[in-house]
Amino acid sequence: MPRKIEYTVPEDYDGIKAVTFLRSKCGVSSRLVGKLKKQEDGILLNGERIRTIDKLKAGAKLEINIPDEGGVPEPVSAPLDIIYEDSDILVINKSPFTAMHPTHNHQGDTLANAVAAYLLEKGQGGSFRAVGRLDKGTSGVVVCALNRLSASKLNGKIKKEYLALVQGTLSGSGVIDVPIYRPDPMKTLRACSYEKGVETAVTNWTAVENFENASLIRLNLETGRTHQIRVHMAHTGHPLAGDSYYGSFMPQYRHQLLHCEKCSFIHPVTDEKVELTAPLPADFEAALLKLRSGGI
Repeated sequence: MPRKIEYTVPEDYDGIKAVTFLRSKCGVSSRLVGKLKKQEDGILLNGERIRTIDKLKAGAKLEINIPDEGGVPEPVSAPLDIIYEDSDILVINKSPFTAMHPTHNHQGDTLANAVAAYLLEKGQGGSFRAVGRLDKGTSGVVVCALNRLSASKLNGKIKKEYLALVQGTLSGSGVIDVPIYRPDPMKTLRACSYEKGVETAVTNWTAVENFENASLIRLNLETGRTHQIRVHMAHTGHPLAGDSYYGSFMPQYRHQLLHCEKCSFIHPVTDEKVELTAPLPADFEAALLKLRSGGI
């Protein structure tokens, strides 16, 4: 479903071209402006179609109608833990057993399929635009943009905080600044290396709670490399619980105990700050309770 957004032209944009207002004030990408000006109702001023070079008057109502484009995955109904929703974004607490997108191993059982079905049931079609991604075994906050404008403005602008249960006792805080690379292009496995041509990767961590041979830590990323937290913690000798890719700590858990707990961002349309929290999945919570009682 196309998204209509209306702006009131402020005094300081009186006499300014529509394209300048859309790009600098509204944050509309040049690519989207190009698409809007080709539509019959793409850009309207007080209800009338205008050109992007036309000048605006303070107090006028400028309306854009964002087209609904992009590939739509097969809609397959599945439970969604929705923690926030409006006309522009949908925020979900992802299960640790759900893949983000369809692949040769996952057809119809992904978050993309479930979101497509949910939007279809609401009469609101559209492609799946997750802003950032989580590994299949990682749970927590996933922000989905419901239109091209939201996707463009949120890209790279979402701050996230993660919780992880790792092997060993950690105290205080630290920074892991070690490049990451892909040893085998045919596999998803990553590793740390200082060789030329690898990707910069920086992870910040803070200890939250200690147990006999494990620690709950909070992390945030300065870069967003594939498997970054998992690779960095394993590299420092503190692999994640349940992470069979990069360690063998607490193998009784079927996935890495890594959870994207918090996110914050500036709303792409209202410009208000949004802060959201996703509760831990049941097995992660149970692991902490067991450790607090002296078990493992």
